[in-house]
Amino acid sequence: MQLTLENLRERIPYHGALLGFFTLMTSAALIGANLVTLPAIEQAARDDLKVSLLQVLPEGLADNDLLADTLSVVDQGVSRTVYRGRKAGAFSAAVFDYSARGYAGEIKVLIGVDAAGTVMGVRVLKHAETPGLGDKIEVAKADWIRSFEKKSLENLSLPRWAVKKDGGEFDQFAGATITPRAVVKAVKEGLQFYAAHRAEISGEAK
Repeated sequence: MQLTLENLRERIPYHGALLGFFTLMTSAALIGANLVTLPAIEQAARDDLKVSLLQVLPEGLADNDLLADTLSVVDQGVSRTVYRGRKAGAFSAAVFDYSARGYAGEIKVLIGVDAAGTVMGVRVLKHAETPGLGDKIEVAKADWIRSFEKKSLENLSLPRWAVKKDGGEFDQFAGATITPRAVVKAVKEGLQFYAAHRAEISGEAK
């Protein structure tokens, strides 16, 4: 029997090849689109991070590009990125994230401190707490997160780094004590991390 185009189309290998061709073309298009948009996505992520970094440091405390001055610090087996602020070339601040377990999952906060280890600002980067209760840790919902500003391990003893229900300094939320308790824990442990690695972060360590 003569092999015609019509007969060829009726054969299974033809259909498989055709499907493979379109799959390959679709994959190539997706990869191409990803390569085109990836730089824009990465730049947007950097811009968002830069905004977050500046929110936890007062204006004028640092005049350098924090994204360009980072240090990886290993603490208890975990590598943590620290963004270092400088004023006229001298170390003046550090920004890093720390996490604690909340009611509904991990709560990650961004902490900014001056060279002495005093909190300049705290912002929540990630959480899954209950809307209307636990989400009061967001600066857009309440001013509670600002209660950490100007606090340090020097002017507030360790027992006071707790919610008032536990004998500490910080308010809790009605019906959502676990959430603020976790944030206080994260900030306290973040300050302890900075204190333990201050010489390394500031560049004073030889």
